[in-house]
Amino acid sequence: MENLIYLDHAATTAADSRVVEEMLPFFTEEYFNPSSVYTPSRNVRNKLDEAREKVAGLLGARHPNEVVFTSGGTESDNYFIKGTAWALKEKGRHIITSVVEHHAVLHAFGNLERQGFETTYLPVDRYGMVNPEDLEKAVRPDTILVSIMTANNEVGTIMPIKEMSEILKPRGIVFHTDAVQAVGSLDINMQDLGVDGLSLSAHKFYGPKGVGALLIRKTVKPVPLLHGGSQERHRRAGTENVPGIMGMAKALELAIAEREERNREITRLRDMLIKGIMEKIPDTILTGHPEKRLPNSASFCFRYVEGESILLMLDMQHVAASSGSACTSGSLNPSHVLLSMGLPHEIAHGSVRLTLGKENTEDQIKKVLEMLPPIIKRLRDMSPLYAAEKSPTVKEAC
Repeated sequence: MENLIYLDHAATTAADSRVVEEMLPFFTEEYFNPSSVYTPSRNVRNKLDEAREKVAGLLGARHPNEVVFTSGGTESDNYFIKGTAWALKEKGRHIITSVVEHHAVLHAFGNLERQGFETTYLPVDRYGMVNPEDLEKAVRPDTILVSIMTANNEVGTIMPIKEMSEILKPRGIVFHTDAVQAVGSLDINMQDLGVDGLSLSAHKFYGPKGVGALLIRKTVKPVPLLHGGSQERHRRAGTENVPGIMGMAKALELAIAEREERNREITRLRDMLIKGIMEKIPDTILTGHPEKRLPNSASFCFRYVEGESILLMLDMQHVAASSGSACTSGSLNPSHVLLSMGLPHEIAHGSVRLTLGKENTEDQIKKVLEMLPPIIKRLRDMSPLYAAEKSPTVKEAC
């Protein structure tokens, strides 16, 4: 849509035209199955190996074979978490995660609990941050696995992953991070972070949907989720999504090469958006860490109104935003992330997430800052909660 102001880049991004160009030959001229033995297929296999080497090098894997191509972040999370727990179940059955993880992680842990594993859910502070000291206290002799996200998908808070890895590494506990929101925006290096597993998804950094990767340290051997062929060194059965993989490798290369310049402008616009909203709209809460947040992430709770109503009215003015994770946008329940940060239900229901991308402009941000205050005012004028809170007569009667 030509007039659309798209502020939901945490949900997905448009594929870069250079990425699409990289993918096109593998739909047509180079369509061959990389597992076949004839020459054209071997050529495609070589291209696939080059993409694997590129992803490994860009994200700090020690060897290309530490990269497993998947269908996206959800599969990567599930494969590492479930597969590692199953592989190490004789060593222990205690696993650790945080209360603010993406549902791909939380539901994987829930599945393991139904199979006899015991989970400790680490709390967060009012900014959505996990305290490494809480992790250290939670570790037990039978702890086999920890999974903590690199950056939160709803409020943008960046977690102290390296500090947590320094706690876990001497104890020999496997450490996974869901880096789906972080890859492309932050400087992500598997070795520097000290993790054993790292999940990513191409469509978060201007690549195609339906393709992702899982970086697995060689010493970790998760039990496969999918069974069939011997693809991905027997770790992930199924014919590789060659066009998607080629697109993901190109998108990652571009994101890292252009990250500093992109982030500089996106951060400027984000700060402009945050400042304008906080100044123009009273009774507004900025959620997430004020400084340790993703460059593109601005999330708010507007008191006395429903976030879904705000989104519908923004949509009528061609502004696309969300109230949290796109994976749970159909739910009427308030965000588990915001509730875990200590916000009451009535405030958490007023959440709106605005996440910027490389195509956003200053003019677009100015338009949003013109549109949003009257929208909030209109909704508050219709809200009995707002009327009760602001009416001196009602307060005296109470």
